[in-house]
Formats: sequence, C-alpha cells, structure tokens
Amino acid sequence: MILAESPRRQRVTKLVNWGHWFALANIVIAIIIASVYVVSSPAPGTGLGTFYLFANWFGHIGFLTFFGFVIFILPLCYLDVSQRTIKTIASVLSALGLAVLAFDALLFNRTGFHLSHSAAHLLKSEAANQMHSVNWQQWLYLLLLFVIWLGFQLVLANAVWKRIDRLMTYRIGRPAVSFFVVCFVSGHAIHVWADAQLYQPIIKQDNMFPLSYPATAKTTMSRYGLLDIERYQQRKQLQFEPDIHTINYPAEPVYCAIDETQTAWLLVQTDQSDLHSAVKKADLREITQFFTPASSPDGLISSTLYGVPELYQQSLVNESPILLALAKAYNVSSQVYVEDMPFNEYDFPAIAFSEKLSSNKSLNIVFATGETISSLMNSQDVTQGLVLVASGYGTSRGSLYTNLPVTAKLASNEDLTPTLLNALGCGADVNFYSTGQNLLEPKRDWLVSTSGEKVIVIYGDQRIEVLSNGSYDITQISSDMRSDEALNVDLLSRAIKHLTRFKL
Repeated sequence: MILAESPRRQRVTKLVNWGHWFALANIVIAIIIASVYVVSSPAPGTGLGTFYLFANWFGHIGFLTFFGFVIFILPLCYLDVSQRTIKTIASVLSALGLAVLAFDALLFNRTGFHLSHSAAHLLKSEAANQMHSVNWQQWLYLLLLFVIWLGFQLVLANAVWKRIDRLMTYRIGRPAVSFFVVCFVSGHAIHVWADAQLYQPIIKQDNMFPLSYPATAKTTMSRYGLLDIERYQQRKQLQFEPDIHTINYPAEPVYCAIDETQTAWLLVQTDQSDLHSAVKKADLREITQFFTPASSPDGLISSTLYGVPELYQQSLVNESPILLALAKAYNVSSQVYVEDMPFNEYDFPAIAFSEKLSSNKSLNIVFATGETISSLMNSQDVTQGLVLVASGYGTSRGSLYTNLPVTAKLASNEDLTPTLLNALGCGADVNFYSTGQNLLEPKRDWLVSTSGEKVIVIYGDQRIEVLSNGSYDITQISSDMRSDEALNVDLLSRAIKHLTRFKL
C-alpha cells in the first residue's frame, strides 16, 4: 500500500524548496552587489590571479548568502506558522542582509575597509564628517529606498512561491550547488598555494570581501616536508615591490585661482639645529606631531612639492607640481631653492631650481639648514607673509611652525602643499593631487606615507611600519618603545588604499 505524505510534510517540503530557490535568487543579487568590491580593487594582473578573483567572488559570496539562508530562513520553513508569515520574515531578513552588504561595499569603495568591531571608531569618525550634510529629506529618501527594496523582496518571494512547481522541473539545483562548491573549494586551494609561494596577485586580494578568511597551510606543509619554512620566511622578507610605474596624477584636473598678491614661504629644515628662538620671536604656532618619513633628500623634496610620498617619485619625474604649475599659470613669481643638500637635480626635470635664494618672490619654497631658516624668519618680509616651517627630517618626529590658522594636531610633509594652496585661495579638492590634507580643515586623524621600503601609518600614539609582505612593527610614539598591541587591519587597509589611489 502506498502511503501519501501528510499535509504538514507536503507543506514543509514546498517551503524548503521555495527557500532554496529564494536563496539562489538572492545569491545572484549578492554577487552583483559584491561587484563593487571587485571594481574598487586593483586588477590582479595575471591569469591565475583573475581566475582566483572570480572563484573567490562567486564561492565566498555564494557561501555567505547560503549560510545566512541556512541560519535565519531555513528554520522558519519548519515552524507551524502560515506561509505568508514565513515569506514576510524571510523577505525582511533578506532585505536587511543585502542592505548591509551594499553598505559595506560602498564603505569599502570609499575607505578601503569593511564593517567590523575594530573599524567602529573609524566608521564613527567618518560618519561624524558626513552627518551634518545629510538633511531630513535625504534620510527620508534612504528610508524610501529601503522600503522599495523590501517591496522587491516581497514580490520576489511571492513570485518564487507561485512558480515553485514549475521551477522544480528545471532541476538546476545540483549543477548550481556544484558550481558554487567548486568555486569555494578551488579558491581556498589556490590561496593555500599562493600563500606558500607568496604570490602577490592573489595574496593582495585577502581583504577584498567581507568576512573573508582564506585558507593557509604553512605549518601543515612544513610538517610534511612540503615547505621549507625558513626559506619561506627569507623569501617573505624580499617581497616588497613598490610596483608603481604608471600613475594618474593629478587624479582630476585642478581648476582654482590663487591670490596673486599674497606672499608665501614654505621652509623645510634639512638639519637638526634648534629653531625655537627664531620661532618664538616670529610668534608662530606649533604642531608637535609632525613627521617627515622621507628616507632621502630626493624623497624629502618630492614629498613636499608634490604632496605625495616618495613612493611616487620615479613616476613623477616629468610632472610639474600642482603648486608650481598654478603659480606659473597665474604669473606668480616663484622659486625653489635647495641649500647644501646632496639631492639629484636630474630626478626633477620638470622643476626649475633657483641657484640663489631671492627675497623678492611671491612663492618661496626653501630647503635649508636651521641657521638659514632662522635668518629668514627674522626678516620682516618673511613674517608678514604666509609661513610654514617644517622640521624633523632625519629624526622620528619634528615640529611644524606656522602663522596660519591650522587646526590639525597631526601632520606630515605631504600636508604642506595642500595647506599652502588652500591658504592662497585654491578650493580644489585635495584628493585630486595629494595624499595629504589641508591642515586648516583636516578630515583625518591619521596619516600614511612611505619611507624607503616601508609603509608608515601614524594613528594616535602609534607608529606602524609595514612591509608589503605583511610583517609589521608598532612603536609607541610617546615613549619610542615597541608596542605589543594588535595591528588594526581595517585602518591599515584604508591607509594603503588611500596611499595607492593614484596608481593605475
């Protein structure tokens, strides 16, 4: 005798089938949303790296979405409640989950980090800078967008429910599951190899997607003789490759006017002599948290004039600094003078260096000793104009002295050009031409630069030095002692994204 399924079992079976098709539809939507992560990150550059990108993209996002279905929606199918209630709850949960994914994708596109506990402070800081510009109409618009998105999920849930019998005849469940499983497994398997080989086109994708923890097996492989861990560590130390040969500088055309009647002095000290007496006499305010990460005279000059770290120096040899280009466009007399410093003038063919220091120019950029700078600050002509005096080259920390109304508490050489341009009346977006910021209206409480083969991140009382292979060292600035605090990966990711945004 053939026993028919009970009505409850039939209902549960239909709901489970509906849930799987509803999950598949949302997996496709999630993959489309996750394309924002892909377009926001540099291209892998190799065939294997591209294959891993797609395998990781489909496998990881598919796994996250299906895992959410199993945890939050599948149990609903076994509850003794109406199917309408189950579809409504599932639609709300799906709408919320995909909205969070979309928000995280936009956050990654803007800042380079994901939603996480360690990123909470940075997110709060970012939100504080934007909240004042969002009015109630924009909040209402965002709420309306979510209501529309929720409505779409409800329509999708009902459409799948009405067509579930027809959909079940297509029998694509097994191929779809096989595809996503193959993507997931092959992505992790490739990453195990890439991690052992330090294959950068794949390793650099580790933080691309949220909640991503790619598999590694160095310990297991070394245990079975498949990997020489000492040789691996040696190769790892040699992995730094700046790999910035072609850049987009400036990122956008810089259109702005500068005050032709104003006189400005940008003075950069090249030794460690004392400036306090001259500064006190000139009545300049001081920023004590000023850092000059440049590792060479050429790096000091390029980071100051171009407003970007020395990492970009070789790529900027034929580009004129924005500050000097604007001065030339508005017929503002200018000079760049370097005193007794062994720099290679041939590395700056687009810059005309002055052989002698003149006192009748409107824009003056001087790299000189403390004695020369003290003499200039004692000059009445200098103190009546805009003055920025940067010290600390060759030391771990220096000071910035100025008569401008600066509000920042943290600064570096990359901030000097944006600050001076804004003081001269240029309102162009700093992000178009510099990795620094305008110290008159700072937007960040951290800075990032490079020093030789290291990325330097300054945040709070921490100085983080990171090699491209992932090894790092954290120093407490106030005590100059090594810190055992955990690395803030979200901050580092955001900083490096900011650092390399001119790279093509």
